[in-house]
Amino acid sequence: MSPLFSAHPALRCVTDPIHVQHQYYQPGHFIIGGITSQLFSPSLTPLYFKEKPNEMLADEYAAVPKNYQHALSLVFAVKEVNENSKILLNITLGFQIYDSYFNARMTYQNTLNLVSCHEKTVPNYKCGTEKNLIAVIGGLDSETSIYMDSILSCYKIPQVTYSAAVSAKQHISSLYQMSPSEADQYNGIVRLLRYFQWMWVGIFVTADNKGEMFVKTLTHQFSLSEICAASIEILPSASHFFNIFEVMVKCQEVAIRLSKTNVNVFVVNADTYTMKFLQWMLIEGVMSGVGPINKVWVMTADWDFSSETFHRDLDIQNFHGALSFAIHSSEVKGFHRFLLNINPHSEADGFIRFFWQQAFGCQFLDMETEGESCTGEEKLESLPGAFFEMQMTSQSYSIYNAVYAVAHALHAMLASRTKHGEMVLGNYLRPQKSQRFQLQPFLRSISFNNSAGDIVSFNENGELENGFDIINWLTFPNKSFLRVKVGKMDSQAPLGRDFSINENIIRWHQSFNQVVPLALCNDHCHAGYSRQRKEGEPFCCYDCAPCPEGKISNQTDRNDCFHCQEDRYPNKERNQCIPKKENFLSYEAPLGISLALLALAFSATAALVFGIFIKYQNTPIVKANNRNLTYTLLISLLLCFLCSLLFIGRPQLLTCNLRQTAFGIIFSVAVSSVLAKTLTVVLAFMANKPGSKMRKWVGKRFSTSIVLGCASVQASICIVWLWTDPPFPDLDMHSLPEEVIVECNEGSANMLYYVLGYMGLLALVSFVVAFFARKLPDTFNEAKFITFSMLVFCSVWLTFVPTYLSTKGKYTVAVEIFSILASSAGILGCIFSPKCYIIVFKPELNSKEQLKKRNK
Repeated sequence: MSPLFSAHPALRCVTDPIHVQHQYYQPGHFIIGGITSQLFSPSLTPLYFKEKPNEMLADEYAAVPKNYQHALSLVFAVKEVNENSKILLNITLGFQIYDSYFNARMTYQNTLNLVSCHEKTVPNYKCGTEKNLIAVIGGLDSETSIYMDSILSCYKIPQVTYSAAVSAKQHISSLYQMSPSEADQYNGIVRLLRYFQWMWVGIFVTADNKGEMFVKTLTHQFSLSEICAASIEILPSASHFFNIFEVMVKCQEVAIRLSKTNVNVFVVNADTYTMKFLQWMLIEGVMSGVGPINKVWVMTADWDFSSETFHRDLDIQNFHGALSFAIHSSEVKGFHRFLLNINPHSEADGFIRFFWQQAFGCQFLDMETEGESCTGEEKLESLPGAFFEMQMTSQSYSIYNAVYAVAHALHAMLASRTKHGEMVLGNYLRPQKSQRFQLQPFLRSISFNNSAGDIVSFNENGELENGFDIINWLTFPNKSFLRVKVGKMDSQAPLGRDFSINENIIRWHQSFNQVVPLALCNDHCHAGYSRQRKEGEPFCCYDCAPCPEGKISNQTDRNDCFHCQEDRYPNKERNQCIPKKENFLSYEAPLGISLALLALAFSATAALVFGIFIKYQNTPIVKANNRNLTYTLLISLLLCFLCSLLFIGRPQLLTCNLRQTAFGIIFSVAVSSVLAKTLTVVLAFMANKPGSKMRKWVGKRFSTSIVLGCASVQASICIVWLWTDPPFPDLDMHSLPEEVIVECNEGSANMLYYVLGYMGLLALVSFVVAFFARKLPDTFNEAKFITFSMLVFCSVWLTFVPTYLSTKGKYTVAVEIFSILASSAGILGCIFSPKCYIIVFKPELNSKEQLKKRNK
């Protein structure tokens, strides 16, 4: 077994258990100072010293055995550097280690010891050989680093801290942090909570400035990410450490509150004192009958699972499934073997005997204490992880990297000075006062790969350019535990890869049945509902209101519902959008088929009537009232029936342009033919009077002029319509909630009203003229039949207007088709059915004599 602190015997100086130092007085030797937090800390009994410090009783100080690894990692790193000729050729590093005891007075005292002469705490006083101190590795706690800086900054000595974060770092230019930015850690905590949708969480801090700052910063981050601080548990501060009654009462109160709260997740500012009081609180919960307090603990990177000697009875199962951030670390080769060679009987190590006693619960015979004696053959690997680990922890890894960072910076500085010809005393540099602050530019710009393959470098703020590991802690009944890396947080990585986590390998506390714990004020609002804030409650507490008609929410815990895209509509549950179906009068639809068949049937009827009239064109009943007008009327009615087919089928540009215009012109021809027939009857009666001048108006030319003139006016309106603002195919997304109406946009609605209005005017004039001419004597007076046909026509189109305006989609088109067919069928039936009856069934009446006789 080799001594722990191996060095040249002549250069070794071992002092009391409070500190161990290696000093070198030759020009080629440099010293790294170190102050580590809580190798020893005051116990609950009053603190005092014996006459000789090395006779301090073990039970007067409570050791944290696990933190002893911090000192060992420094020793191991210095040993490696000194054995590596590629880093510091002909240069030897030494070190001094002091314990801060988590006490400001002791921190200041030991910092002064670092900058003072050998065994004389007198700054700026040279007596004997001067120390060649080049850098100091700071404490586990950020406050320790801040205390040390108040002295070290006066000497421009750089400090490399291995604490997880230093809040006041921006005011300390000589401080280099072996951890990423504190802001990255806050961001990582929020990202972790958001990943698991933990919106209702608690916070654990101690009642000091550091805890207050932690709460202030974290709650601000929470508010930006819609996370609520459900409760803030403030544990006693370090000033209450010796008031055991007050501490226990406070811990019991917190334990009772935690046993009753519905908050399952707590974020813990896991500095040493906060974790100490948290562990006491868990013990007090069991002792007071509250029972185990099973929560998901989310720890900051300050935490490393460590227990003090009076925590031996702590059930570490409380921390099973906990998540914590940790400064990224890797396995360092050789460290495990180094630990196996530790000898508790080494005189070079002033810490090891107290560590051994605290860790194994035994006593060395020369300590004059009672209890089981230590043999020195105890195995470190047999210790539970809460007391000691054989694998380098993240804090020890930071110390290891800190030593190498100082060594590489020193190497760069010495190489630079050699380049300028400042070599003296053979291969050694003459120590100069400027060396301390001259090291800082090289330390700031240092970048190297350590033995584990990780890149070590600082950013412009003196913070480690690295990320955080996310650790899942698995505990076992034998008080051992296992760290499982389940994710990482790296602000230097590209967006999208800066935060990752493998949820599948996370193990939760048994009380959560291996499902992701819920951390909500109330249940999730499922899809189809939106959150509705409760009056007087935090924004994380809400009711769930169903989405209003026409809106959906397709995610849980939506703040509001939203409309679907224009071509989609909400389903019944209002949690997704369904594509709208196209709505138009199709030939495949029953309604479209029925109207098409009806139109063809009426067209066939009109064609049949026209055929009958052609066959019997020379009979008196056909020749009466202008045979050519009759043919024109029948052909226009035939075309009216057929033009209704333009309204059936998916609208196209051509059909949209022809629909209303063809219908309007053809119908105008039909109505003007009826008007011409009526006027012919009136003029014929007036022309039969003696001395009448109306004879010259009676004839084919007059009726043809009426038809062409009336139709030309309608055709002119349609041409202007098509030229200025023609109809076009369009999609109406909004009129029907579940369908897209494929329609013909009429372009100019006024032009459509002009077409319909002009057609209605012709029908009205025809009706009025026919009504007054219905009783005039004539060979075959059609006026009474025309009156009925125009009455039907006007009735149909008067009811068409409100019906057309009140329907939507394909039914609007169906109404117009029905109006076309009904009005055309009315004219066809009222005017031609009596004539066809006589021609077909009463041919004997179809003679000139019979008509005259019948008329008389």
